[in-house]
Amino acid sequence: MTKGKLYLIPTTLGNETEEQTLPPTILDSIKNIDIFIVENIRTSRRFIKRMYKEKDIDNTLFYSYGKHDKIDLQEEFLPHIYNGKDVGIISEAGLPCVADPGNKIVDFAHKFQVDVVPLVGPSSIFLALMASGFNGQNFAFNGYLPIDKSERSRKIKDLEILSRKSNQTQIFMETPYRNLQLFESILKVCSKSTKLCVASNITLDSENIKTKTIEEWKSSNPPNIHKSPTIFLIYLE
Repeated sequence: MTKGKLYLIPTTLGNETEEQTLPPTILDSIKNIDIFIVENIRTSRRFIKRMYKEKDIDNTLFYSYGKHDKIDLQEEFLPHIYNGKDVGIISEAGLPCVADPGNKIVDFAHKFQVDVVPLVGPSSIFLALMASGFNGQNFAFNGYLPIDKSERSRKIKDLEILSRKSNQTQIFMETPYRNLQLFESILKVCSKSTKLCVASNITLDSENIKTKTIEEWKSSNPPNIHKSPTIFLIYLE
């Protein structure tokens, strides 16, 4: 019997309609796959029903791999694959396995020679990089910076130095309700000539993406980013 495949299924970045950001291949995969590994079962069920109303959601199998959930891949993933069933990974927002714990599932799949199929979809990280005007050939995504104020400041300074030495765009993010604290730390720590891009609510009607030097940001009104999903990028040539 032919083994099933592991499909990496992107979702939207917010409440925009799926037709705006997701290609038809996403719908095809949702129609044909009945086993999903997801971050949040409730929101994933809603996403699938929005994409394909005819889906028999009650006969669709879900496994959770969120922060507090662990899936036994040996017992709960491989048997489906070896029985010829395709399995899909769905993230909470954007691309699975990018700033997302799903990479461990993909790594496991490769160890057992399971074909992994990444599908096209939106990524706030790459969309922000595209819109920043910064170096798109040499960049690094650093995830979340430290919560502690002094540690966060040291990390920001380290990233600024690395950007200058390596001509590398530095990308990072924060929990939305701490966005303004991070923004203020960047303004305090970075040199006035360092460029900062703040990319908020990407792909939504309220999308706001601005690039300015630190000096320009200090003389501007702060961006409206409180509780909004936001990507921060710094670059110093």
